Amino acid sequence: MPRSSNPDVGRARDGRTARLPHVDIRPRTHCLAEFPHDTCEVDPDGDPDRVFPASVASGGPTPTGVILWTRVAPSAYQAGTPLYLAVAEDPELETVVAQRRFPSAQFDGRHDHTVRIDLDGELDPDRHYHYRFVYDGVASRTGRCRTLPAPDDSPESLRLGVVSCQHHQNGYFGAFDQLAGEDLDYVLHLGDYVYDAADDRYRSPFADEYPGRDVSLPSGKDVATSLEDFRALYRTYRRDRSLQAAHERHTFLRTWDDHAVTNNRYWDYEADAPAATDHPRGDDPSFMRQLTADGIQAWWEYTPSRVDYDADADHLHDAFQLWRSVEFGELATIALTDERLYRTQNPGHVGSRLFAGDPDRTMLGEPQLEWLLETLRSDDARWTVWANEVLSMPFRVGTGPVSIAAKPDTWSGYAHERDRVFAALGEAENAVTLTGDLHTALAGYQQLPDGSRAGVELMTPAVTSVNLAEAVGIDGGLLGRATRPLLSGLATLMNPQFEYFDSHHWGYAVAEFTTEDCTFTAYSVDKEVPGPAADSEPLARFRLPAGRTELHRRPCRPLE
Repeated sequence: MPRSSNPDVGRARDGRTARLPHVDIRPRTHCLAEFPHDTCEVDPDGDPDRVFPASVASGGPTPTGVILWTRVAPSAYQAGTPLYLAVAEDPELETVVAQRRFPSAQFDGRHDHTVRIDLDGELDPDRHYHYRFVYDGVASRTGRCRTLPAPDDSPESLRLGVVSCQHHQNGYFGAFDQLAGEDLDYVLHLGDYVYDAADDRYRSPFADEYPGRDVSLPSGKDVATSLEDFRALYRTYRRDRSLQAAHERHTFLRTWDDHAVTNNRYWDYEADAPAATDHPRGDDPSFMRQLTADGIQAWWEYTPSRVDYDADADHLHDAFQLWRSVEFGELATIALTDERLYRTQNPGHVGSRLFAGDPDRTMLGEPQLEWLLETLRSDDARWTVWANEVLSMPFRVGTGPVSIAAKPDTWSGYAHERDRVFAALGEAENAVTLTGDLHTALAGYQQLPDGSRAGVELMTPAVTSVNLAEAVGIDGGLLGRATRPLLSGLATLMNPQFEYFDSHHWGYAVAEFTTEDCTFTAYSVDKEVPGPAADSEPLARFRLPAGRTELHRRPCRPLE
């Protein structure tokens, strides 16, 4: 992205300026080396949880940098006391390569005391670095981040953790402890990082209660209605030590899904405003504009990500551009899409008519759609990867003319536009779609109208959110073990494009790309046990050879 000479201004891809609420402190005048070393002495007995309750995180990697993030607790914040950052080649922080001094006025309450520091242009490509913040003599936990390969590099492999759908009230985040222990290059988060409610609306009536997982909102409402509500949700989720461990260990690439604002949201083009059937004020255009703006601001404040954000834009579609591509040298390109800010309302359950498609219905909006089609068709990397929020393959329940879309909120409700995307995927050398949202481990083929294969779709299970088995109370014990093959068998029988279907487990996935193949492994993690003690095992592993759209099931080795 071109850099403005004004450090307070970024520039969007269409040439317009985008004012960033946080101040970028790249100028060398903030180098810690210009200040006495005793201003940054560390108290060995200092409590990082007291000063940095959300720990640290990294995102937005480039070949020469990364965005580093933290939040200073309001109870520890003192006007006039600066924050320090050190970035080093080693975990002991002895070989320091970048240092910063961040004035207190730049992380005050205007943005909930969050801090984001962009090191683009200051690090070397394709390597890990270690970093630590210090405030008032107290050090944060040490984080690890990774830059991207140089554009003309040819990495031997790219290993991604893949996660989505982490409902705080519906289980513990042991999947993130497992991710923290994985040998990964980056983590791809496909959305529903937070859920927008404090009540049980997104929990199964059969689900267990999880001590210590309650959520409360400053408004006192059951569902988020303000910026302070959204900030409270992020603060609650980011206090989780399992989630912190994954952020401390890996650089994240993140998109969003509906619960970053409210369930099943869409854009009402007649009212020129967001709308949602499930929010108590979802039919109030003025309220929904503000709610969405608040959700966007909180997402940006709590997400170190290289996206265009202009809080002063006249229109929400100009305020936030989440869709972007990330290149991993010549090995892979990931296209991340926004499937919530521009989509029209889904058609609901209308039987087989749903699959005919409506050319006026859109998931992406025309500018984003044209960008995605061009990205998929012109990409010359070995692997073209689509980071996709909701299921793209059709998912039917029933047979023949009496079948219905199991979830019309997915791409099944936007079949005309999906055909255009699938056609572009079919032109890529090797196309892989990584998907979340359905709370199911799934693998299958994306098919063109003539039945030929355009690419493969691989879905990660949810971290904790309600899956199909839990929704009907058959997820555990003997009943769960007995019904798993039945449910999976019925799903694949009614949907022959599916090669694998498991909606009985929770966890994460790992996708690895080499010049020879892509391998995808879905893991089950027990969400009823907090922390790293949660049991984990591989559910299924698939191999996709380069040059062939053929999924091969591989044996799973137990975790050591």
